[in-house]
Amino acid sequence: MTNMIDPATYLQHCFGLGNKTAVVIGGNGTLGSAIARALAHAGAHVIVVGRDATRCRQVELSIIEAGGSAESAMADVASKTDLEAIAAKLEEAGRYPDIVVNGAGTNSPTPFLEISDEEWDRIFRINLTGIRVSCQVFAARLLGAQRPGSIINIASLSAITPLSRVFTYSASKAAVLNLTQNLAREWAPQGIRVNALSPGFFPAEQNRKVLTPDRVANIMRHTPMGRFGEPQELAGAVLLLAAPVAGSFITGHNLVVDGGFTAMTI
Repeated sequence: MTNMIDPATYLQHCFGLGNKTAVVIGGNGTLGSAIARALAHAGAHVIVVGRDATRCRQVELSIIEAGGSAESAMADVASKTDLEAIAAKLEEAGRYPDIVVNGAGTNSPTPFLEISDEEWDRIFRINLTGIRVSCQVFAARLLGAQRPGSIINIASLSAITPLSRVFTYSASKAAVLNLTQNLAREWAPQGIRVNALSPGFFPAEQNRKVLTPDRVANIMRHTPMGRFGEPQELAGAVLLLAAPVAGSFITGHNLVVDGGFTAMTI
């Protein structure tokens, strides 16, 4: 008799995150909250981290109301003190940061010659320094406990092909890709996978100010699918990179979810 394979059991085996803890930094944002919900739906206990305590709490409650497990914490993404406090609380609860998503980010459409030192430093602090600090804090826990894990750094299309009018953002995201590859190489022997996820054009708080009508028209002409992405359309990519079985041999990779934008030439 042929052994029957149950699809639900197989998918749970490949992508299930039961008994895992996921720290989602920037989990109160448009894309971050969708990522937090996806991880929770797959079985992870999610820590929603952001600077807005009210919005973090709202995401936490939405996950719990849907039958998931979550809690929230307010933190400055680039503050080692804040992130150490979250890591310490996890340890007290007997949890480890099995999955870390570094999704906090900011942007500005300032013309290059008008970019100030303050703006440059602020964007790099959130987009790059925050990832450096997070990786130092949470990977240290995994390394100390000799546990495997998955770190997902949210990059951008502009890290691959610089986009007009977002000079500082593009530079910071290019650095995120470089850091991701370096950490992937560094920690692969210890079982910690480090990957990047580069969304295409997904309207969110940080990019609405640059989505003028003429820019939107240009984006649509350059996107074969002819539309913006929906936040939930990042779920599959996140679950693949997070899953200890389905994503077990993926590290140092930049997974692009862009509706074909990077496939378009003329």
